[in-house]
Amino acid sequence: MTVDVTVLRVFTDPDGSFGNPLGVVDAACVPPAERQRVATELGYSETIFIDLPESGSTTAHAHIFTPATELPFAGHPTVGAGWWLRERGTPVHTLQVPAGIVQISYHDDLTTVRARAEWSPEFALHELLSVEELLSSDPGDYPDDVEHYLWTWLDRDSGQIRSRMFATDLGVPEDEATGSAAARITDYLSRDLTITQGKGSKIYTTWTPEGWVLVAGRVVSDGVRQIE
Repeated sequence: MTVDVTVLRVFTDPDGSFGNPLGVVDAACVPPAERQRVATELGYSETIFIDLPESGSTTAHAHIFTPATELPFAGHPTVGAGWWLRERGTPVHTLQVPAGIVQISYHDDLTTVRARAEWSPEFALHELLSVEELLSSDPGDYPDDVEHYLWTWLDRDSGQIRSRMFATDLGVPEDEATGSAAARITDYLSRDLTITQGKGSKIYTTWTPEGWVLVAGRVVSDGVRQIE
C-alpha cells in the first residue's frame, strides 16, 4: 500500500517561512487500524486523516494522530485541513473531529478555526521573565508526563507573546507551532493574542467570553511524499 501524504507548513510567518509541518492524508486510503503506524512513521507532530466531503457538502470528518497517540482536537491540523480542502476545491464551513464541531472560515491569506478552549490538552503554563530565558530553556528540564507551554510577553499592550511547547508524552519533544496551546493561553489571559512560537511561526487568536477561541494562521504546501 502506497499512501500519498500532502505535507503542509501551518502557521508560517507572512513570508511563508517557519510553520509546523503537517501530514494530510485522504482517510479512504488508510484503514483506521493503520493510521497510528502511518503517523508514527511520518514523525510529524500531527498527521490528519480526512474523510473527503461529498460534492456540495460544507462539512468534513477527520482524525488527528501524533507519533504516539490520537488526539480529540488539535489546532494546526484543523487549520491545515481547512486550507487544504479549499485548495483542492472543496472548502468547508465545519470540520468534525472527535472533540466536537470546528468552524472553519477564510479571510484573505488566513485560515481560521473556532473551537472550545477545553478541547485542548491541559497544558502546564509557565510564564517566564524574558525572551532570553525562554529561548535558553531545555525540554529535558521539564517532566515528561504533561505538556508544557512556556511563554513571555513581547508587548503586553498589544497582546504579543513569545512561546515554546514541549510534549514528550505525545511523542513531540518540541512543537514548532501549537494551535491548541494558543487556544489555552488565549482563554487563560482572556484576550486576543499574536503569538510567535518556536523558531518564528505566527499564530493569531481571538478570545470570546463564551469559551470559544478563534485560531488563525497562514499555510503553505511543501508538496507530496509517499509512504508504504
